[in-house]
Amino acid sequence: MVPVAAPRTSGNVNAMRSLLALVLQGAFAYVATMMDNLFAFAAQLTLTPRERFAAVAVAQSAGVGALVSLAIGVGASLGEIPLRWVGVLALAPWALAWRNWRHRHDLTVASVRRGTTTTFLITLALGGDNLAVWIPLMRVSGAIHEVVICLVFVVCQSLFVTLAWTLAAHPRVVAWGQRGGTYVVPWLYVALGIVILVECRVI
Repeated sequence: MVPVAAPRTSGNVNAMRSLLALVLQGAFAYVATMMDNLFAFAAQLTLTPRERFAAVAVAQSAGVGALVSLAIGVGASLGEIPLRWVGVLALAPWALAWRNWRHRHDLTVASVRRGTTTTFLITLALGGDNLAVWIPLMRVSGAIHEVVICLVFVVCQSLFVTLAWTLAAHPRVVAWGQRGGTYVVPWLYVALGIVILVECRVI
């Protein structure tokens, strides 16, 4: 009898599941690290002339792009370090969670009007938690996976800018989001620390 080739259906299904898991992982890594920035950026836009929205949004996106590039570069440089050791980066979001929770009742710092250069620099300055999560994410991914994650980040960043632009027309919603974020963000940081440990195969 002529042997029948084994069906490849199961392999295709596993590949699709792996791709879906990667997309979801990238989306969660983006959303969880950028949620606090969303309302802060929307608050900034409420003080920005409408005709300057596009320029400021490009500056903020450029800052995010620089953070992603830095995460890829640092992740590549950690190639010789055992993956589990990279799990120590989980301490960064946990420290941020503790700090934010302790100061959750503090008054929100008033938003100020910023230009494109300042927006770019502020985005970089506030990117510590982003790097703490994105570096191990890039470290455990191969080249193809990095491309997929970057595409997910591009889509998420487009949605981020669009949503911030929309929220800028509703200052009360922005203020509510900033107040509520002081309670939500610390728990997101805790979850991010766990994600890092999972990514680095510590747990």
